[in-house]
Amino acid sequence: MIKIICTIGPKSYKKNILQKFKKNNVNLYRINLSHTKIQSLSKKLIFFKKNKISNICIDTEGAQIRTTILKRQFLKKNTKIIFNNKIHNKTKNIIGLYPSFNFSNIKKNSKILIGFESLCAKVIDVNKDFITAEISESGIVESNKGVHIVNQKILLPYLTLKDIKAIKIAKKMGVKFFALSFANLPNDVDKFRQLIGKKNKLITKIETSLALKNSSKIIKKSDAVLIDRGDLSRYVPLERIPVEQIRIINQGKKQSKPVYIATNLLETMIKSKYASRAESNDIFSSLMQGCSGLVLAAETAIGNYPVECVEFIKKCIKTFLKYKKNL
Repeated sequence: MIKIICTIGPKSYKKNILQKFKKNNVNLYRINLSHTKIQSLSKKLIFFKKNKISNICIDTEGAQIRTTILKRQFLKKNTKIIFNNKIHNKTKNIIGLYPSFNFSNIKKNSKILIGFESLCAKVIDVNKDFITAEISESGIVESNKGVHIVNQKILLPYLTLKDIKAIKIAKKMGVKFFALSFANLPNDVDKFRQLIGKKNKLITKIETSLALKNSSKIIKKSDAVLIDRGDLSRYVPLERIPVEQIRIINQGKKQSKPVYIATNLLETMIKSKYASRAESNDIFSSLMQGCSGLVLAAETAIGNYPVECVEFIKKCIKTFLKYKKNL
């Protein structure tokens, strides 16, 4: 059975939308902790329960650097900026990073990527409390955007404190599915298993270079894996993403473990009612390769056509199964 996994956000966190998802046989409802306040988690889970939805997946923040709360601003090329570990930053050209880590290990001239909209900075000075950098490619910076410091080894806890609190809340409220983001080592999966319990389902997300290196062992320790092609593209050239996707799917087949595909499946449908031909082909190709599920993220969380996205994915799966049957 090929699963449809939907991320629930502002555009889908509504009774009428959830009911339509149920009618279209959505298999898993994903709560992304990166965009969910810990104070609102219990309320969301109660809302799901009232709507008779139990197949919920808590997706952790994991070991990723993110921008903290800051004012949305456009940063021009050659602008000097400061990175620090403060949670709130109202001062222009100062960017807070979360979780805290040792800046001293960052080398000068390192490239810092912020979000996915091309914003890039170059490190020009390093201090134990802050980094001074210069914008090399202009773009918009705002709160809660992923930050990647290229070719630098940064030690982060495998989970955030928010993740740990959320897992405790979710377990008490009967959640059975948990996703580990930015796993790097098989030991990360072991620790996560101990935390969520042996009976609950563990989905490990492969989205770093270390995860690729340890993918076979990670798959073995997981109930399923999810390839996040977006975050993976920070570590792997775009032209190699399809190669890595096929490799991981094949590893999953050998170990009889499901592999789910995420990122940009229906990017066009965030704003348009219709998918592109390239997206249709990408979905079909992923299914032909043997993936076990398709994950809608921004498409159903913040997109204008969440139900239409699910309906199109359902059509794609139906077409694929019919084609496969006639082979």
